[in-house]
Amino acid sequence: MLLRRALSSTLSGSCSVPNFHSPWSWNSGPLSFPVSCKFSLLDGATKVRLNSVSSRKIRMVSASNSAGNSSFSVENTRKVVEHLCLLKAKKDLTEADEKDMLDYLYTCQYQMRGIVAISVGRISNENVENYTHAVFMRFQRKEDVAKFYENPFYLGILKEHVTPHCNEKLYIDYESEVEDDIIPIFRKGEEYNYGLEFVHLIAFYESSFGAPVEDALASLARLTKEFPSLIVQSTHGSNFHPSSKDYTHAVVIRFRSSEAFELFMGSKEYNAPAGIFKASLRGPL
Repeated sequence: MLLRRALSSTLSGSCSVPNFHSPWSWNSGPLSFPVSCKFSLLDGATKVRLNSVSSRKIRMVSASNSAGNSSFSVENTRKVVEHLCLLKAKKDLTEADEKDMLDYLYTCQYQMRGIVAISVGRISNENVENYTHAVFMRFQRKEDVAKFYENPFYLGILKEHVTPHCNEKLYIDYESEVEDDIIPIFRKGEEYNYGLEFVHLIAFYESSFGAPVEDALASLARLTKEFPSLIVQSTHGSNFHPSSKDYTHAVVIRFRSSEAFELFMGSKEYNAPAGIFKASLRGPL
């Protein structure tokens, strides 16, 4: 048994539409394998409209069957740091206060250096932990994340616009690698205009650290590269935030649409008996 705890959430919508923050969905539960954070992601702008965007049609194509596909070619990579913040809003949160909170969180990218991508939104489905909203940010270096937590502008946003409306916050930070190019680093361009992000928060047992954990994460990484028609980008890494050590690792997979997410989760490759992450969706989600 590798895992002792996990969480799962999804957020879907269109990243390119201005004045839009994405809805999230969240699931959690005590599993023997990691619970997935299925959240669909929208890069919203500074004003919020909590409505949905229909996804584009997409068909599943495996890299092994697509001619000329370069998913497995050697590529230059660059390290990035992924930051996740999950919020538990108070029950009396008004729509105006929610909009204000999300707007201010989104404006962090304009006031602080080091943030290369950001998304904020509401978690759309009920969950045991009662998390209601989520924030995703990407930084270039660990040093940028450390400065972010201490930035007076960010601390002011928390004090005036977040903490008064939330009962709890959960932070996850991990280092990963992406293709060394502007589009994948900054999550911009046509491929990021629409989509859904799948986040896996994992708690591995210490006894499984090392080869077992590395093999599990590597197998998932290989699997995601087999479906370039469904998946835009996938990152994973070890959580180094000191306040959330209950979760040792995290995985973020950017799907092209909610339909792509469903196709991947229903694929025979993902559901193969040897698929370790298939088990993460079992149990009281």
